Amino acid sequence: MKKFEYGMAKNLAGAFEFLKEPDAKIKAGGIDMLDLMKEGLESPKRLVNIRSVQALNFVKKDEDGNLRIGATTTLAEIAANSEIQTGYRALAQAANAIATPQIRNVATLGGNLCQRPRCWYFRSADFKCLRNEGDICFAEDGENKYHAIFGNKDDCVFVHPSGTAVALMALQAKLVIANKKERREIEIANFWVTPEDDVTRENILKRDEIVTEIILPPTQKNTKSFYFKQKEKQSFDWPIADVAVALEMKGKTCVGSKIVLGSAAPIPWRIEKAENVLQNKTISVSLARQAAAAAMADANPLSQNGYKVPVFKAVIYRTICRATGIDPFAA
Repeated sequence: MKKFEYGMAKNLAGAFEFLKEPDAKIKAGGIDMLDLMKEGLESPKRLVNIRSVQALNFVKKDEDGNLRIGATTTLAEIAANSEIQTGYRALAQAANAIATPQIRNVATLGGNLCQRPRCWYFRSADFKCLRNEGDICFAEDGENKYHAIFGNKDDCVFVHPSGTAVALMALQAKLVIANKKERREIEIANFWVTPEDDVTRENILKRDEIVTEIILPPTQKNTKSFYFKQKEKQSFDWPIADVAVALEMKGKTCVGSKIVLGSAAPIPWRIEKAENVLQNKTISVSLARQAAAAAMADANPLSQNGYKVPVFKAVIYRTICRATGIDPFAA
């Protein structure tokens, strides 16, 4: 790790002032940034700590009933928040399923959304892949057990690493992005960048921009959400498959749904074919299984990750059932 300056921002204005250094990088919890620095993928001349900006750590309702979450709110704080647990259960579950308690007490929501790929080729100094100034995706024909089964026909085949992104997509969140001069709100679905669009980036953030808050729409009593992560070892581990669903119910009938997959593609992957199966139908184990089968209809497994297809089918149907209180193992 090379020498670097360390800036402790007291407020957002101070953070943007520190970012004037052309080779400055943001650190919140620092989980991913410090890994990238140790791995030689990042060597900033200045590291700007925004965790010290108290104005970015909050969970509050606004006058329109939206729930606003500051970008440096920790995953542990999100998982423990009663309002999130009640109204946005999938997000609380996603935050609580990430890593270990020690990491959840340091890692932030904004940092979790903005972390870089965990593909072992990208993270290794021994490989110059497409995302790291090279001209080949080594995983495409190499060790791809944990890689993408959607959005993987060209370019880079990594899977998006953020569990909270999956839940926030299902819950139709918005992000607030700011720089020194202005702020803007965007749908979270428009935040991600696919390898086809730009193989060197994962999101639309410019060098001088920061995600400052996450906005969730007003909770509805008839909306049920759930998130589940299937790991190879069910302690702390990166997921094989994770799924978030948000179902708008009228009695036992689904009148609207969002189904989003994680660990499946280079971006959080919404499955509209599965949503269409549920539309205006009574949720049951059988219907949930049909939706799961529809979700995997267009999957494109690589040489070593075909096992993900049945795993996703199981996780999807069980998550749909659990969102509505149905026993997924009922006959």
